[in-house]
Formats: sequence, C-alpha cells, structure tokens
Amino acid sequence: MTSRILTVDGLVNARDLGGLPRLNGEWTPRGVFYRSETADRITAEGWDQLYAEGIRTVVDLRAPAERARDTQGRPEWLTIVETDLDGPENREFWTYYEDSGLDGTPMVLLPHLRAMPERMIAVLTALAEAPEGGVLFHCMSGRDRTGLTALVLLSIAGVRPEAIADDYLRTARLGRGFALTTDANRELILIEELLAQYGTTTERAFMDAVSGLRVNDLLDGLGPAHRLAVETWRGHLATWAR
Repeated sequence: MTSRILTVDGLVNARDLGGLPRLNGEWTPRGVFYRSETADRITAEGWDQLYAEGIRTVVDLRAPAERARDTQGRPEWLTIVETDLDGPENREFWTYYEDSGLDGTPMVLLPHLRAMPERMIAVLTALAEAPEGGVLFHCMSGRDRTGLTALVLLSIAGVRPEAIADDYLRTARLGRGFALTTDANRELILIEELLAQYGTTTERAFMDAVSGLRVNDLLDGLGPAHRLAVETWRGHLATWAR
C-alpha cells in the first residue's frame, strides 16, 4: 500500500485510493480517486506532477471562509469544484461537537451524515460529474472531511473494513510532516486523550463509523446516472453487492 502515496511537491498527505483490497478478493482501481490535504500548498512543480499522474479535477471540500484564505493560484488545465461538506452554518448540529471537542474526531462522522446527508450527496454528485481524468478531493489537513469522503467511496467499493481504517489512520502518520507548519501533531494527541474519556480511541471510533455506515442511504439520494458513476467508480469498477 506504500506505493499508493503520491510524491507531490507541497503535499505530504496525498495518495491514490486505488490498490486497496476488496471483500471479493479484487482491488480498487488506481487512477480514479485521490485524497490529500489543502491544495493551496502545491507548488508549480507539484501541479506538473499531478498532471503527469492523470489528475484533472479537484473537488474542494472546504467552507468558503477557508477557501478565502488561499494565497496560491491554480493551473488553467485544472477543473475545480467547490463543495462545502461541513455546513458550518448549521449551528444546531455543530454547537454540541465544538463545545465537547468531538469536532475533528471520528465520533462526528456518522452523526454528520445523518444530520446533513445532502452535503455528502453533493460531493458524490461532483465526483460523478467530473470530466475525464483522475479526481483529487481535499479539505485542510486531509483527515476529517477528506476521510469521511474516502470512507464513503471505499465502503461503496466493498473495501475490507480494516483497510478502510488503515487508510484513515495513515493520514495521522503522514500528517507528522504537515505538523511541521501546523499544530496537527499536538491536536492528534489531544484527540486521543479526549476519546479516552469516552472509552474509545481514534481507531475504534473510526471502525464504529465503518460498521455503522449505510451507503445505500446516500446512493438513494443520487439520480440513476450519478449513482451508476459513483458505484462503478466512474466506470472503472464492477458494482459491489451490499
């Protein structure tokens, strides 16, 4: 699975979702979906590397306020789709998770999908409608919103639960490089301390999310063409019987 990691100047947390083991003994196709941290750190050389990889679309999962702080441009060949996954204006939902500190932990993933399924449905629609070529999706650190999107896509593909969890936890390991310019490493320590108070860990809480996810509820919110595109990973995968 190490070969899934992308070497991109400006990124430390970029990888292909291809090459993961499915429950039917097959593997997820490479070159379709990619995940990373914020694209605003990518250098000109990095964009050349992504182009050579075959990536032509970026789906930005961040909120408008986050995107407004960007300082770098994007190449002309790139298609950018902005799809706010969080929905921070939904204070009825977010107040509890922000006050408890559970925002930014796996314990928020399934509640978010249940409270605002239309957000993930919009992301899946963007992934389905992207022009030909690889699609990279990202948030800020590439952990939570990106992790939730990866969880959904890998579950749709019938990836083994332990492999889905490893992909999520890999972000924490790769994120140590990202932590050199952010407080991400310290944040991960605090998350573990917080989750211990709830009798769980990051890995256990994420596995609970994997087992509790009902992807058909999301797929049912898509039109027939978009559903087929997502279920087949844009035509590169046989559908998985759930």
